[in-house]
Amino acid sequence: MTRLTLTPNRQRQCLLQVLGITPYQVAWEKQRSLVDQRIADPSLDDILLLLEHPPVYTLGTGADVKFLKFDPVTAPWEVHRIERGGEVTYHCPGQLVGYPILNLHHYQPDLHWYLRQLEEVIIRVLKTYQLPGERIEGLTGVWVDGSKVAAIGIKVKRWITMHGFSLNVCPDLTGFQAIVPCGIPDKPVGSLAQFIPDLQVEDIRQKIAEEFSQVFQVKLIKIASL
Repeated sequence: MTRLTLTPNRQRQCLLQVLGITPYQVAWEKQRSLVDQRIADPSLDDILLLLEHPPVYTLGTGADVKFLKFDPVTAPWEVHRIERGGEVTYHCPGQLVGYPILNLHHYQPDLHWYLRQLEEVIIRVLKTYQLPGERIEGLTGVWVDGSKVAAIGIKVKRWITMHGFSLNVCPDLTGFQAIVPCGIPDKPVGSLAQFIPDLQVEDIRQKIAEEFSQVFQVKLIKIASL
């Protein structure tokens, strides 16, 4: 067990597990298991999972299939309808995905607060690269120079969170051409590599952990397995 050199103002502990490229179904089942464990035993530590996915499309609970430019039944791509909010999005290598499993009773049991905190983590990371991360009123996510670089979609069960955020670091963006990302037709999707050439996911991962620790005021402890 390796301790990160982070110094938050409060001492609630949050475990950090870095999984690398992980099939969507595996990560999804892992999240559901972790949430169920914490509903059964609220004293368990919070967790932040950081990973990448092979190419996959996901739709939120109420997502409209009109935002797909293909038939999900016959598509050659992996497609999942999941329990998060929001419309369709795309995951692939080069995109850093974060799944916080947090008990919001220890923070604020407020979904809007939680969404803004996740955005704040991304905005702070971008600031370290002198990139102006922006919010757009009425929408969820983070934009740079008019392009959406981070998407957020969550599920909360008895105030235990799952799903989370995705940050486009250096992905192949062509997969987004098969959908209307997040159901927003008039705003393009972008990546950090468009602004910072040669940027890689591993360059961002530690910064995400550090800013997550500061924004949520937790002590992150990196672990190899759960």
